[in-house]
Amino acid sequence: METTKNPAVIREQVSITALLARLGYQPAHKSGTESVYRSVLRQDGKKPSLCVNDTLGVWYDKGTGKGGNVIDFGLAFWPGLATREVYGKLSEVMQQAVPSVAATVKQSGKRRRITLKLPYFRIDKICDLGQTPAIQQFLERRGIWEEAQGILQEVHYRRVHKHEEPAIYCAAGHCNESGGWQVRNKYFKGCLGTKGLTLLPGDNRRLCVFKGIFDYLSWKHDHPESTDSALMVNRYTLLPAAIKVAMRYPTLAVYFDHSPEGYQSLRQFITELPYATDGTSAFSGHHDYNEKRRTEVRAATEAQKPKDLFKNIEVPFER
Repeated sequence: METTKNPAVIREQVSITALLARLGYQPAHKSGTESVYRSVLRQDGKKPSLCVNDTLGVWYDKGTGKGGNVIDFGLAFWPGLATREVYGKLSEVMQQAVPSVAATVKQSGKRRRITLKLPYFRIDKICDLGQTPAIQQFLERRGIWEEAQGILQEVHYRRVHKHEEPAIYCAAGHCNESGGWQVRNKYFKGCLGTKGLTLLPGDNRRLCVFKGIFDYLSWKHDHPESTDSALMVNRYTLLPAAIKVAMRYPTLAVYFDHSPEGYQSLRQFITELPYATDGTSAFSGHHDYNEKRRTEVRAATEAQKPKDLFKNIEVPFER
């Protein structure tokens, strides 16, 4: 029987660590519920950078700044494949680890049902930034703490499953147009609830388009006086919906990241709306706008450190 290419089943049933094992990768080390891998998405990575939390079913790569669920990993690992092709590739690699699409199988005259493990996230509270030091430090290192005020909030949530103890988490986040919460902390980047676009209204004639809100806040640092409206796609799979929103604005600038999927989405956007401009030169040499901002923050931090005036001076020793 053919293995499933159903994305909902793949997300729930495929373990990221099991997938990595099938691909020939073993964790460099483990920390609590997380497994950390070396040289998976970046062959030049000297330090382990890919963090996988199989309890949550999520991953995050510090080197590329990408993360998400198992399908997002497949898109990053096989950048040349379309989304539907990635579904097939995941099923092919996992083979028997992914159950059949068939909801039931006849066996010994009885119908055996496939039971899916369906954990969910419950949001405990939403509050203003500044309540949790770890979140403040995370945004400061990203160089967007000041810009995040009034736009991002602290999201305190837990993962709930009837057979497991609840796991409690906190992240910086914002609500998308579908009512889901786009959240992010040092280890996790994803959506709690329904995925959707995020529109921050401003000038009704000018719109800037970004992959995620961290890129927008980095752009805002460079353009503090701008009143442009801003649209976050949040996921490139939502690009068609984003284009429909962007059609309302006569002036458009697009700032997608320098990834194969980002380039493809940028081309599609400009093909559909030829008057849109490519703004990616603003962070040339960096993966995305926020990586550029992070680089600036690190450089400023280094410049503030006291210099060792005697570092390169050799003084002969004489008794």
